[in-house]
Amino acid sequence: MPEKATMDKDRSERADALIARMKQARGYIYPEWEFAARQDPDFVEAYNRIYELGLGEGRHVSAKVREFIAIALLAFRGSEKAALVAHMERAMRLGATREELFEVLETCMVPGGAPTFHRGLSALLDLK
Repeated sequence: MPEKATMDKDRSERADALIARMKQARGYIYPEWEFAARQDPDFVEAYNRIYELGLGEGRHVSAKVREFIAIALLAFRGSEKAALVAHMERAMRLGATREELFEVLETCMVPGGAPTFHRGLSALLDLK
């Protein structure tokens, strides 16, 4: 096999493995990140490491609580509903209840305002 073809095959295999790991850990992967992984697996591998450190199980704060924080920040920043739903679903896989998610959104009301609360509620209503 020519050298370029070997390198392309290696990159493709690395990307496939990375995408599978990301899906396994998160329960989802955005199409944009899958595309990026296929373009530059080294870059996405570095991002994934930061993601795992930031949203994985911590020494003092559980992954579920870290997801609560991510949900609050995403709602405040005006994130797309799909991102909020994905993080809420991951929080639920980590043991969160709908009632806990609702309280997280209530917590957003004072520092983030009604639009933040409403954005979060809209995502909560879309949960399976």
